[in-house]
Amino acid sequence: MTTQPWYHCGLNFECTGCGDCLHGRARLRLDQQDRDRGHGALMKLDVAKFEKKYVRLIGIRKSLIELANGDCVFFDNQGRGCKIYDARPQQCRTWPFWDSILNSPESWDETAAHCPGCNHGPIIPLEEIERQRLLRRV
Repeated sequence: MTTQPWYHCGLNFECTGCGDCLHGRARLRLDQQDRDRGHGALMKLDVAKFEKKYVRLIGIRKSLIELANGDCVFFDNQGRGCKIYDARPQQCRTWPFWDSILNSPESWDETAAHCPGCNHGPIIPLEEIERQRLLRRV
C-alpha cells in the first residue's frame, strides 16, 4: 500500500515576481544545461567567460556567485526580479517544489511565510508538483 504525500490534493502557487527568492539566500547549483542557458542569455558569452564571471565552485558543484549580502548575482534590486528570468537555472524554475519545502506542511508554511506566491493562485496538481520536484533532483 502506497501512501500519498501530504500535498496529494495539490498546492496553490503563483509567482508574484517579488524577487524574495533571489534576495539574501542565493546558493544556486548549476548543471551544464543551466550554464548553457545562462551564458546564452548574457550577451552570447562563451561558457568559459560566463563561468569565470558568474560561477564558483562549492565542493564539486558549480554555483552562481552571490553578492556580499547573499543576493543572487542576477538579482535586480531596483526591479526586484531576475535579470535572466527566461534563462534562470533549473533550481529557480522548480521553486517552491523542492524536497526540503515539500517535506511537511510545516516546511511549506514556513516557506509561505516568506514567499507570497505560496498558498495563492491556482492549484498546482500533484502530477505537476512531482514533475517539478523530480526535475530539481537532476
